[in-house]
Amino acid sequence: MKIGTTLKRAGEAVLSLLYPPHCANCGADTDGGVHVCPACAAQARKIEAPFCHCCSEPFSGAIDGAFTCANCAGRTLHFECAVSRYLSRGVVREFVHRFKYDRHFYLRHPLTDWLSETLDDDRIQAQAIDALVPVPLHSARFREREFNQADVLAELLAKRTGTPLLHALKRIRYTTTQTRLDRQERMENLRNAFRVRHTPAVQNRHLVLVDDVFTTGSTVDECARVLRAAGATSVRVVTVARG
Repeated sequence: MKIGTTLKRAGEAVLSLLYPPHCANCGADTDGGVHVCPACAAQARKIEAPFCHCCSEPFSGAIDGAFTCANCAGRTLHFECAVSRYLSRGVVREFVHRFKYDRHFYLRHPLTDWLSETLDDDRIQAQAIDALVPVPLHSARFREREFNQADVLAELLAKRTGTPLLHALKRIRYTTTQTRLDRQERMENLRNAFRVRHTPAVQNRHLVLVDDVFTTGSTVDECARVLRAAGATSVRVVTVARG
């Protein structure tokens, strides 16, 4: 065993003694490296069929087979599909907010666990992924937050899966917060907010955009539009949760 590995494991053992591992939601003891206990993990609300095959919006009625929700049916979408396995509720929403706004950086691990489940979806499995593309932050927002949550999640997902990570996009226009805007206002707010960094890098490639939460889809659709205009063959979207 290499000396560096030995020291790292020794350091982790010391930290475990000083700060015993526990569930970040309820505080229950957990195994080392586990940040959410089975009971809290079970509270995460999965998106189950039936759901919109475009945006994963769940539907409470009885529908057999794939369908398109009213929100997607009236739009020209530039991404093939947006896949989320969980609703942004309860423990999932809490972890996203604490990671994103309170800088609880260790929560990137359970969030990436949930994010990685999207890769098992038939819509993602249908086509090989050439690269993961994180949704970028504007430089001013990056300075405020000091990290880009989509970039962190995409990087960890890329390492776990061996999928190339491509920083294909740059946010060139600062936009106001999207939280209180409706779909049309979000679309206007995001117009011409992104550009492709290096066009040849995306041409003829099947790309997957990575973000934390899918709400109206306006951000990822504008990113997908720019990527497709630059020559990407296809763009799909994966997120930890759906709002």
